[in-house]
Amino acid sequence: MSEITREQIEQAIADYIEPHLKKDLVSTKAVKSIDIDGGKVAVRIELGFPAKGVLDEIAGEVERRVAAVPGVEAVSVEVSSKIAAHAVQKSLKPIDNVKNIIAVASGKGGVGKSTVSVNLALALAAEGAKVGLLDADIYGPSQPRMLGIEGRPESKDGQTLEPMQAHGIQAMSIGFLIDEETPMIWRGPMVTQALEQLLNDTNWSGLDYLVIDLPPGTGDTQLTLAQKVPVSGAVIVTTPQDIALLDARKGFKMFEKVEVPVLGIVENMSTHICSNCGHEEPIFGAGGGRRMAEQYHVEFLGQLPLDIRIREETDSGNPTVAADPDCNISQAYREIARNASARLALQAKDYAAKFPNIVIQNN
Repeated sequence: MSEITREQIEQAIADYIEPHLKKDLVSTKAVKSIDIDGGKVAVRIELGFPAKGVLDEIAGEVERRVAAVPGVEAVSVEVSSKIAAHAVQKSLKPIDNVKNIIAVASGKGGVGKSTVSVNLALALAAEGAKVGLLDADIYGPSQPRMLGIEGRPESKDGQTLEPMQAHGIQAMSIGFLIDEETPMIWRGPMVTQALEQLLNDTNWSGLDYLVIDLPPGTGDTQLTLAQKVPVSGAVIVTTPQDIALLDARKGFKMFEKVEVPVLGIVENMSTHICSNCGHEEPIFGAGGGRRMAEQYHVEFLGQLPLDIRIREETDSGNPTVAADPDCNISQAYREIARNASARLALQAKDYAAKFPNIVIQNN
């Protein structure tokens, strides 16, 4: 009987295209070790994105293919995730204790961007990542209500803020610092300064991802934020209707100009689900988000229904992914989270933290 080679095992694994990466695990360097002992093969795979919900599925696919290699008698496959920091805009440096910032944006208001942001953050956490959420909408902060958080953040040193905690994620918002009904009558520079302070003066604790819920639009505030905040990738939220897609395209172009990669597009309110009979109807049109993704050659991350439960649960401070982790809507959010983080995992890594600082002293 001929000896099993590493090349044979790698070829068998390479035949499997991982559905979130859209690539095989060999070319993406996810295969960390292959140990062959006679007819026994042990494979260790390390994904660059959180995938708690599909680890067993991936292990099963790899095991099945390796088991089919002639001479293989027993297979063990271990799959885990390790999230790295990825590169940001050339002129900016990553923030301490935050590996990756994902900006969630929309060209216009009313498309459910904040709801997507909070559920995306919770979905990334459910998949095994350490996650924070920054509410960047200074004029209309909604995350305190959506996360069900009341009270003020602590400051242990009088200069920095401790993030608030809810549903297993860290959070910060101007809404924690002002009364809910107080209007913010500020001009652009004050808004951007406030946001930079919220971002940099919060003691984030070892985050894999910080999701930033950006204000709607593509004006001066959004552009300044995109230029001053070290973002690893952006997610564009739209509805299927043409008027929303027009504005979503502006959001896409804004990130393109400031060299922030767009991880993909989320189509919200794709179909309306009747709470009485369960009938589905695409009241805002159909397929607009997917067509936009194809037009700009970016990933279509997924679609979400217009469902009364999403609104009720976020209004009550218990978003869908936290309220009912196993329901279809939560699973859709988790799939979007896996898709977005997998796209980010394929991007260039940030190696700055690995290099020591060189200090020159005159003795």
